[in-house]
Amino acid sequence: MRIALIAEGSYPYVTGGVSSWVHSLISSMPEHEFVIYAIGASSEQQGKYKYDLPANVVQVCEYFLDAHLQDEGKWGKRYRISPQERDALLAFISGASHVDWQVLFNWMSDGGFGSAANFLRSRDYFDLLSELSETKFQYVPFTEWFWTVRSMVLPLFVLLREPIPQADLYHCVTTGYAGVIGSMAKWRTGKPLIITEHGIYSREREEEIIKAEWVPSYFKEQWIDYFYMLCNCAYESADQVITLFGRNREIQIELGCSSSKISIIPNGVEFHDYVGLPAKAVGDNRIHVGAIVRVVPIKDIKTMIQAFAIVKQEVPDSTFWIIGPYDEDPEYYAECQALLEALAVEEVTFTGSMQISNIIGKMDLLVLSSISEGQPLAVLEGMAAGKPFVTTDVGSCKELLYGMDDAYGPAGFVAPVMNVDSIAQAIIELCNHPDERVRMGVAGQERVRNLYSKQQFIQSYVALYESYEEGRTWQASALN
Repeated sequence: MRIALIAEGSYPYVTGGVSSWVHSLISSMPEHEFVIYAIGASSEQQGKYKYDLPANVVQVCEYFLDAHLQDEGKWGKRYRISPQERDALLAFISGASHVDWQVLFNWMSDGGFGSAANFLRSRDYFDLLSELSETKFQYVPFTEWFWTVRSMVLPLFVLLREPIPQADLYHCVTTGYAGVIGSMAKWRTGKPLIITEHGIYSREREEEIIKAEWVPSYFKEQWIDYFYMLCNCAYESADQVITLFGRNREIQIELGCSSSKISIIPNGVEFHDYVGLPAKAVGDNRIHVGAIVRVVPIKDIKTMIQAFAIVKQEVPDSTFWIIGPYDEDPEYYAECQALLEALAVEEVTFTGSMQISNIIGKMDLLVLSSISEGQPLAVLEGMAAGKPFVTTDVGSCKELLYGMDDAYGPAGFVAPVMNVDSIAQAIIELCNHPDERVRMGVAGQERVRNLYSKQQFIQSYVALYESYEEGRTWQASALN
């Protein structure tokens, strides 16, 4: 079977939980061919993969959200737009909760549409915006309204004009832009669409927009509505929606996804890869605190650093290892370095990308201070290695550390997001109580061994894909 796997902002350009999940899924299924439809942020990423692609990846289609910058367009064109198409466009541009995507897809596939830039400089688009401006933004300068909406919708318009790869099944690993592309693929080909949502895309974008300084306050709601609208498109079109844990399922239902579509397949790790790892040297009595993270804002490294500054005062022989790439957001990395200098915190090491199995066994405890997560692989990996954790209360961290009515006991502590003191006190508690570290490490190890194995995760997707094989039409060359 040929599966088009549609990823956004992740595989194969950046490392991290979702990308690792994709790579593991593909590598474990040589019986299927995969086409990667990769949506990246910047065209500078083109061809710069962070992974060696498995042999069963037969094609990579690369598209970038900044591609519209090269598309200038011409002013003043007129289009033939039916009343239905006009209503669909108006709903789309306004970020309405319901958009007739079938009409929109059909209109965009029509040869009369031409380029996205031409449409967004047309008289028809101007008329639509004028109407919306009078009802929603009468006190905002029209020029500002015009360019804001244009920057919002143009990347998706450009993406929707790109060819859709042929496949037997379309599998999006998020909603958002990827979910809309998957929806259009289903509309064009009639092939099934499944979505695996690790975090909740619309909630994550909402958090970003609320904090964003580049979005004027009077346009934040418009941007947030827009992202929720994209997710609704994916939920409506998908045949099945997979989530990683129960709380995410509840949120998806709250956001309008039919409960009958949703099933839960947890992440999993290869447990035996984390057993018997190199430990810290005999006689090394320092307490090594580690964090397996990408150095990016959503991981909230700054809160972690501030927490460690408090820990260092209480536990002077402690060290802090930030294990993961720091080249994804150089500006944020520089801010973290500046914070370290301002706080005069010593014995903090940014390791950069490395094989975590070489270092994770040397840690006494691990920390995750993210603002948003799904079901973080880093936590599963650390637990499999028998390390107690301090995490923020995001995604399924509470479920992973405290369990869901199982008998393994707590595997660490969960603290409120961005709460420096709570995170610091939890770390200090583990630093000062070695027996507690061991007990929680064993509890986490057993929970992962029995409930979050890679074998269970892969077998669930094998069964899921097999359920769609009956209707396949593509002859997978991987089997030849």
